[in-house]
Formats: sequence, structure tokens, C-alpha cells
Amino acid sequence: MAERLGIQVRSAWRYFDASVTADRLAQSVASYEESSSEKDVGQAPMPPIDNPELALVLAGVPDSMAQTGGDLYAVIVNVAVNAWMAGHIHGEDGCTGCTGSRGPAGHDWETRMRTITELQPNITKWFDRDVWTRAVNDAGYTITCR
Repeated sequence: MAERLGIQVRSAWRYFDASVTADRLAQSVASYEESSSEKDVGQAPMPPIDNPELALVLAGVPDSMAQTGGDLYAVIVNVAVNAWMAGHIHGEDGCTGCTGSRGPAGHDWETRMRTITELQPNITKWFDRDVWTRAVNDAGYTITCR
């Protein structure tokens, strides 16, 4: 907002009332939930934390860093797209538009997760922050905050 108005950031805060914005968002969500026939509308499709597919997404970050020369934007887009697809895969059992689109495994989520685990038995190692950080470092990168 400060950039758009051509003013200092601290001055722009005068135009922003967090409580009003939060109230409007809450009203919008409540209105949508009341008018929707979908169950759990507005809830993100969160896979279980030990989900093998989520581990694959995490495991892909170090390789993506190396392949893109450390282009963090490209890495984030890759993670976002893969996470988006994993979220859909996790919840597509009830998606009538997806019938027959998953190949031989079909919509059997348990079979899909079991197959990933069989192909990479130690896939859950990627939930260990130290393992993940070491892999990023081994790819030649480090992530630091300033």
C-alpha cells in the first residue's frame, strides 16, 4: 500500500485496520459456508504428516535447488504444484471428475501410499529437518534469514 500511495510504510499502517479485515474475512467465510452444500468447505486438503507423497515433495527440494541453480522462486513453484497435486490425490476418492484418471492404482489412496513406501522404504527420513537441511547443503545451498 505504501508503494502504491507513494508514502512511507509506517504511514501506510494508518490505512490498515487488521480487526476490520479479519472481521470481513470471517464474514465472507461464514457466508460461503452457509451457502455451500460442500462438506468442510474452506478446509485445506491436509495429508497426514507421515504421508509418503509429502515426503517425496520435501525430498525433491534439494534436487530442484541444484537443477535451477538455486532459483528459490522456481523451487517454490515446483513445491507448490507438487503439493497441490498431492492434496488433490489425497482427496480425490470423492472426485467424480477424476474417475479412471489415476491409472492402475485408481483412487486407492492406501495402495498409492504403500507403493511409494515400497519403492522408497526410507522416504519418511525427509520429515527430519536435519536430513533435509543436510541434503540442501549437499546440493551446494544454504538457507539463511536476514
